[in-house]
Amino acid sequence: MAGCPLFLLWFLATLSLLSAIVGFPSYSPSSTSDSPPRRRPPPLPVLPVPSASQLSWQLGEMAMFLHFGPNTFTDSEWGSGRVDPGVFNPADLDARQWTRAAAEGGFSRLVITAKHHDGFCLWPSAYTNYSVRSSPWRAGRGIEAGVGMGIYLSPWDRHEPCYGKTTEYNEYFLGQMAELLTGYGEIKEVFLDGAKGKDSTDMEYFFDSWFKVIHQHQPRLRWVGNEAGAAGRTCWSLFNQSDVAIGHTTEYSSEGDPVGRDWVPAECDVSIRPGWFWHSKEQPKSAADLLEIYYSSVGRNCFLILNVPPIPRFSKLRRTIFSQNLAQDAVATASSTRGGGSGGDPSFGASCVLQEGIFSYWAPEEGGGKWEILLDLRRPVRFNVFQVQEPIQMGQRISSFHVDAIVDGAWETIAYGTTVGYKRLLRLPLVESQYLRLVIDGARADPLVSYMGIYLDEFSTIHHWKRMRMPSGSKKSHLLRQPASMHDGYQVAM
Repeated sequence: MAGCPLFLLWFLATLSLLSAIVGFPSYSPSSTSDSPPRRRPPPLPVLPVPSASQLSWQLGEMAMFLHFGPNTFTDSEWGSGRVDPGVFNPADLDARQWTRAAAEGGFSRLVITAKHHDGFCLWPSAYTNYSVRSSPWRAGRGIEAGVGMGIYLSPWDRHEPCYGKTTEYNEYFLGQMAELLTGYGEIKEVFLDGAKGKDSTDMEYFFDSWFKVIHQHQPRLRWVGNEAGAAGRTCWSLFNQSDVAIGHTTEYSSEGDPVGRDWVPAECDVSIRPGWFWHSKEQPKSAADLLEIYYSSVGRNCFLILNVPPIPRFSKLRRTIFSQNLAQDAVATASSTRGGGSGGDPSFGASCVLQEGIFSYWAPEEGGGKWEILLDLRRPVRFNVFQVQEPIQMGQRISSFHVDAIVDGAWETIAYGTTVGYKRLLRLPLVESQYLRLVIDGARADPLVSYMGIYLDEFSTIHHWKRMRMPSGSKKSHLLRQPASMHDGYQVAM
């Protein structure tokens, strides 16, 4: 400041004093008075991530599975392949009723048995006469749009004479697959059944060739490993596809792999009856049974394919429970937000978890190590279902978490979970609380949360919890049940 004129010193001192009195703003060198704060770009995805077709498939959540063919009219499960094609004559069939039932039930697609083990084709295949072409039925029409279509195609064929001749049958099967995938509009899914009779002819299937044709049109996914409609409580969409072969262990199919190189999400299949085809003496599962299946499949990061239209009560129960998020008016805050500073970037703020869907999400400050989201529900709310989702287009990240609520004036853990993925549903003891907290205990990278919800399920019975009297007094929260026993390390019973 040597040689600085006295009037300049006086001017700078006066400006400094005015700044202190009036509160003039100060800016960093990169800021200007008329420019908004810079937004942070989204975090980098954590590989692997789903393809566009895989993401679309997962968002669909459920498909309706229809076993239909000669077996429907012969009271069979595995047809012999020797039944007269004339048996198949569904004169009163209205396929539009299928699409209406699917749409009303919340299903995104129909999957139909284009060819079951008997070898009978529900389309007029050019490669065999054992099809609808040889039946008296001529009333077939295309299924109306509104839901996607998928096909079940059995490799085992009890009618085709060339079955057992390796090259000839594989060419035959690929020819039929190409007919279906190219001649009947968009096919959303191909379901291959590995079932085969013990005394059947030996046959080598060219799975690699089949899969290459399928994957030109359909997303890659995996069977969960059972026909009970249930996944494990841990279910990664990550998988090492090159490390498994046909017939690999079902545990790996169910749980996936936290360090898997490929994105291969899981699909659960189950029938509403003991068999897959219709039999007059079999009774369908109850609506409560189907709700249990929904929690154990879609609620564990899987897609559900449910055989035969469900009874209407199941769809009504599901809509009743999940039609309104009881936390939709909550105030959400987080331990940190991407962008840091005072509140971080609002485009990644905690309030994003109250916006339905997976394309907006909360993101924490990088490397923070503490990952929590607090919901102030504004008033005490009764609930017993907790929902959390990840934006899976950014990769599946969360490996463990727990849920807290204020009980008798103090935080108490009410649920534990492992993976989240597209959607995780946890059933809890009945709770009445104003404050809820999601704490993420482990993740492959900084976690992202796209949605949180709480719901009241008044229809399910959680057998691992016993009722207790509500504590007296006007506390902010109450646990209305207590655990009868721990279950696989979870306080959550289901």
